[in-house]
Amino acid sequence: MKKDFVSRRNFIRKTALTAGIGAVAPSGLIRSGTLPGSFNEYSAREIWIAGVSQADMTADTPRQMGRKILDLLKDILVYQPDFVCLPEAFPFLYSKQDLTPGQRVEISDGILDEFSGFSAQNNCYTICPVYTRADGGIYNSAVAFDRKGNRIGIYNKIHPTEEEIEYGILPGALSQSVIQTDFGPAGIQICFDINWQDGWKMLRAQGAKIIFWPSAYAGGITVNTKAWQTKCIVASATNKNTSKLCDITGETITQTGIWNRNLYCGPVNPEKAFLATWPYVNRFSEIQNKYGRKVRITTYHEEEWSVIESLSLDVLVKDILREFDLKTYEEHISSAEAVQEKNRK
Repeated sequence: MKKDFVSRRNFIRKTALTAGIGAVAPSGLIRSGTLPGSFNEYSAREIWIAGVSQADMTADTPRQMGRKILDLLKDILVYQPDFVCLPEAFPFLYSKQDLTPGQRVEISDGILDEFSGFSAQNNCYTICPVYTRADGGIYNSAVAFDRKGNRIGIYNKIHPTEEEIEYGILPGALSQSVIQTDFGPAGIQICFDINWQDGWKMLRAQGAKIIFWPSAYAGGITVNTKAWQTKCIVASATNKNTSKLCDITGETITQTGIWNRNLYCGPVNPEKAFLATWPYVNRFSEIQNKYGRKVRITTYHEEEWSVIESLSLDVLVKDILREFDLKTYEEHISSAEAVQEKNRK
């Protein structure tokens, strides 16, 4: 694939001038952040994440499906995505071939080679769900490639369905490592895993900021719920219907739909902290007075959540929390529980 990309940052700046800083391509393929006035550092803070839906896609063989997906992804390369997430076992679910688990592993090896090349050619991380073999067992897995096409992690589905187990797929270990990226730790959950808390908590405990969810189905509001429960960015990629990108508040940033059936690609800012509004709201005016446009504070009044977000490369949210003696939501709850247990009879 060619690397004659338009600079993402320049692209945002140019389209912001001509399109009024908003949706400048089919919804789902880009949704630019709101830039306050001429202050334009927000785009430098953004991570761009792409995901695939296989809605209405079929192929005669898994290798043919792999090529179809590679061809599809050409449409988002202009945005130079930082991450690309593919659906659960994507080469196989809409292939007409009837294969044994062992045959799926063999074919997966070739698919992985192709998407390793895709990552290297396009300078992006790729989450590639296939079948893998380890210690004599076969797993429903997702392999992560870095920007150079190197394998940097693998996740084995913790909670396969009963049908998968009957087919010969083993459950993955309950403790699995996060993936280290340019943007901090990231994790993966697969499809049926969304019905349990253990894997999501395990990843969050290791500091995951982004969790990818390749799946056979869309998940709907459950995906949004996992985002605000874990306080993580959640990016889904599905074999059918909707795939989407959710912010830490559970709000959908961008998704596939009628007008962009199979792809989304959009920006999200990871430099945020999720807080309980009370009592920290008492310091918000001080923060705004000091940092002005460099920091955005958003309060969700009914939920009494607040999000502090850095819009500037020279401001880190962790420094703001320390400077103004603020606790994240998780720290706030943990502190309350410690006091409760100390005083519980």
